[in-house]
Amino acid sequence: MQDIAVVGAGPYGLSIAAHLRKRGLSFRIFGPPMDTWISHMPKGMCLKSDGFASDIYDPDRVFTLKKFCAERGIPYADMGLPVRLETFTSYGLAFKDRMVPELENKMVVGIERIKNGFSVQLDSGETCEARRVVLAIGITHFEYVPENLAHLPAQFFSHSARHHEVAAFKGKDVVVLGAGASALDMAGLLHDAGANVQLVARAKELKFHTKPTGKPRSWWKRIRHPDSGLGPGLRSRFFANAPWAFQCLPESIRIDVVKRALGPSGGYFIHDLVMGKVPLLLGYTIERAEVQNNSVHLHLRGHDGSAKEVVTGHVIAATGYKVDIERLTFLSKDIRSAIRQTAGSPVLSRRFESSVLGLYFAGIAAANSFGPVMRFAFGAGFAARRISAALAKTAARNPAAVSSVTLAVNEK
Repeated sequence: MQDIAVVGAGPYGLSIAAHLRKRGLSFRIFGPPMDTWISHMPKGMCLKSDGFASDIYDPDRVFTLKKFCAERGIPYADMGLPVRLETFTSYGLAFKDRMVPELENKMVVGIERIKNGFSVQLDSGETCEARRVVLAIGITHFEYVPENLAHLPAQFFSHSARHHEVAAFKGKDVVVLGAGASALDMAGLLHDAGANVQLVARAKELKFHTKPTGKPRSWWKRIRHPDSGLGPGLRSRFFANAPWAFQCLPESIRIDVVKRALGPSGGYFIHDLVMGKVPLLLGYTIERAEVQNNSVHLHLRGHDGSAKEVVTGHVIAATGYKVDIERLTFLSKDIRSAIRQTAGSPVLSRRFESSVLGLYFAGIAAANSFGPVMRFAFGAGFAARRISAALAKTAARNPAAVSSVTLAVNEK
């Protein structure tokens, strides 16, 4: 039996792997690296996070995004210059090559409990046994789709995570649902690709980040609205820098904060691709939808009670992600039912461990415990430090396991 299996090869999984490697623990690592970013984000988009907040974390901070860009001759700034998706994914692959070269491109397809640990099944047919499992699985397991749209056939309806390339929609009618960064990016990129796109959102107005002026801020503004890995502001600074303190808040407050904080908004760089170019239907909710004559008919209700019908060829739900343990079907039913949950998310200890002893969660699944920072790459540093320290202590109590740590990494 191995000691540790970590499932996830995005920023969180790779950061955890790098920290375990630094601690001298041997491991294997499985899965397609940066798959969410490479396969499920629209080509041409930019990250909302600043350059300094878009790192993947090795313990000594020797391979930051800044250093990667310097080596490749890619324009970079800690703040004020958007990080392109292509730059970030290339950086992630380079990080894998340099910091986690052991990665094997295999998928974890099943995890079951066995005596003293877990059985981890791979798509290659191999099975390995591990005492501890860390899930750093990213967001794509948790695509959220409104219930009144879920019945639509895939030919007419999809989640934004299904579209890395948008060129196929050139000349076609498309409706994008949502007011957040995913929706605004998708709508802007679809328009730029020549699609006939409309944006429908419940929000009465769209919000965008403020474009940097390039001028130094006054000391008073820096005190009242300090910079952080999640943007300016005292609350963002707290969320970004003190996830350990966030966990000490009452559970009801934590859940409400995660639900409401850092609400829907787009990057300043997408503003000009959307405003004045993409037709907007704001303040509308979808009551029902059906397919007629090879088109989707959306029946909308405005905040003022007015009704409206929109007919389109395809609907893209850029409606975000919602953690739901039941969506993790690669976990056995026995494991899922044994995980203590609140609002669909696992309840975690300060070590990121769930109520199923030996099973850890990192990334978006840990947000209700450690705050909004777990929804962003910036949170990977804290998670990697805390989890690797906990696992190293476990290994130290079991010297025979120190040389047999296995990292199984998978991100669908």
